[in-house]
Amino acid sequence: MRFCSSSFGFFAASVVAASVAASVIAASVAAAASLAGSSDCRASKGVPAAAGPVVSITSPALPGFDLAKHEYARVIRLADAALKAAPMTIVSAVNPRSAGGAHDFSSEGDYWWPDPDNPDGPYIQRDGMSNPGNFVAHRLLLMEFSRNVCALAAAYKLTRDERYATAAAAHLRAWFIAPGTRMNPSLLYSQAIKGRFTGRGIGVIDTLHLSEVALAAVAVRGAKSYAPSDDAGVTGWFRDYLRWMRTHKYGIDESKAENNHGSCWTLQAACFARLAGDEAVLNECRDRLTKIHIPAQMAADGGFPRELRRTKPYGYSIFNLDVMTALAQVLSTKDTNYMTWKISATDDRGMLKAVSFLAPSLADKSKWPGKRDVMHWDDWPVRQPALLFGAMANGDSDWLATWKKLDPDCMVGEVQRNFPVRQPVLWYY
Repeated sequence: MRFCSSSFGFFAASVVAASVAASVIAASVAAAASLAGSSDCRASKGVPAAAGPVVSITSPALPGFDLAKHEYARVIRLADAALKAAPMTIVSAVNPRSAGGAHDFSSEGDYWWPDPDNPDGPYIQRDGMSNPGNFVAHRLLLMEFSRNVCALAAAYKLTRDERYATAAAAHLRAWFIAPGTRMNPSLLYSQAIKGRFTGRGIGVIDTLHLSEVALAAVAVRGAKSYAPSDDAGVTGWFRDYLRWMRTHKYGIDESKAENNHGSCWTLQAACFARLAGDEAVLNECRDRLTKIHIPAQMAADGGFPRELRRTKPYGYSIFNLDVMTALAQVLSTKDTNYMTWKISATDDRGMLKAVSFLAPSLADKSKWPGKRDVMHWDDWPVRQPALLFGAMANGDSDWLATWKKLDPDCMVGEVQRNFPVRQPVLWYY
């Protein structure tokens, strides 16, 4: 378990935001301190909860490995800690520089800083260098919500213990239904830049952590404490937000991005469509993965050239791989496994090729062929889901062994921000 207090010290924007940040940090540390140490995958009824998980998550490619059993102890520890966390939404923190209201998500561009030659003027960019003075309280609240609700939903999936569903439902109602605390289903004021923009299209990436939340909502369907009206309200919120992403200029602009931002847009759209049962959008996302993201972003060796040109090429390459493999996983069907899909018989670019490119340097960072990241070089890798998704798809035991040995719950701020899959059991149906 790794912590980085400086990663959370971003709250000079207002006294309210500082107070909320302290609460979020305390909850995160408490939860972390309680820890100890594909379409062809299936879920089936198993042993009683007291003896272990009531489902199995296995793959013919990895005989003898059951993801549900492997994750059981960790999930229960996290979920038991999350039972103590009261729902806290974005209305708890105020960004005094935001043009939005209390229910509007707000954030500021990471790499934008005051101009030393014009301190009161528009901010200037320093790529890869995060400004600790920017407002990020809403991001932290959303990530804490995601950590809690996804742990609770994963525990419910593995045990069918209603305590976990009851707590998960309370968080989901607070964020998406209750009039006094819900978040508006839009991102008009995200990634703002002082003196330049009140919001930007690239801000859509700030809700990446709702991808797994949507799958958590799927997992608690049918629970006694998650009423049909709750399901309808939460699903309606995601349907509205998906519509906004697909029709507002900010969402449309982000969907056209040719790097990790475009991948993140599609992952969100796919997960939200999965919850909403929108097969048309799921098929659109399948086309985006196979006809846009893989051909346009991936080199012949499986690397991502646009990420490799960044000031943090290692971290961004890992991030984009995790996002794209998660996308392949959520889009897979009983007929098509998008983890094993490749462009053609003569062009083997696909997700397994991308995992093959990065896996050696995830197991041994000295094998990384690119430049060192300007920040957070020592914080990567962690337990990257791409290794698990790849191993479950093709049976690579080395990838699985690397995944098992890496930290699943690193609390470094940069890692948390770029780690969209915390509960892999939610990604298998």
